[in-house]
Amino acid sequence: MEKEEIHLKDWPRILVGEVPGIFYVEILIRVAAVYLILVVSMRLMGRRMASQLSRNEMAALISLAAAIGVPILDPNRGIIPAVIIALVVILVQQLISYWAAKNERFEGISQDIVSTMVENSVLQLDNMKNARLTRELLFAQLRSSGLTHLGSVKRLYLEANGAFTLIPHPKTQPGLSILPEWDTEFVAQQHQVPGMLVCHHCGNLQAKTANDKAGKTCSNCGKQKWVPAIQ
Repeated sequence: MEKEEIHLKDWPRILVGEVPGIFYVEILIRVAAVYLILVVSMRLMGRRMASQLSRNEMAALISLAAAIGVPILDPNRGIIPAVIIALVVILVQQLISYWAAKNERFEGISQDIVSTMVENSVLQLDNMKNARLTRELLFAQLRSSGLTHLGSVKRLYLEANGAFTLIPHPKTQPGLSILPEWDTEFVAQQHQVPGMLVCHHCGNLQAKTANDKAGKTCSNCGKQKWVPAIQ
């Protein structure tokens, strides 16, 4: 279409387009066919396509959407190419899943591995750095589970699909508060444990001694900022 043919008052073109009216009947057939292709493709790729997706499954789904969406609106494109693309995507996804089940190393390369973000109420900073996960985002995840300090966490795993798995501590111990520091009213309601300090950076728990006034270094992360432990 030439730019001279574009007018803002050309409502028939804006609303209906320049295709014949019979094409809208054809769209019904195309949408039904594309819908069937998507449902069958996702069924063949397994039940995980209906749950939280891994990066490979997300790439497969986006590839299907990009390839299959075009024939719905373009009368010059047939449905057969979309079927071929869907078959290729299914085949590649099935091969990746097969080799991932056979080879643990390949599984880690293609789908990532599980990482421990919190271990025995202490942040695993190296793992968080590798996962590009900040303290604020991790604390937000824990708060969404109803927790207020790290002492309630035995393990927090970041699964390969990006989901978090929380294992509560069977016996809550003193830990680092995960409440926002600006929420001073709520922070003030937390019970501090006398004689116990936690590293402000990682949550490492230490008994308070006279040397703390000189700026004791955390044995876990090397920082020197300590705050009262919360029970």
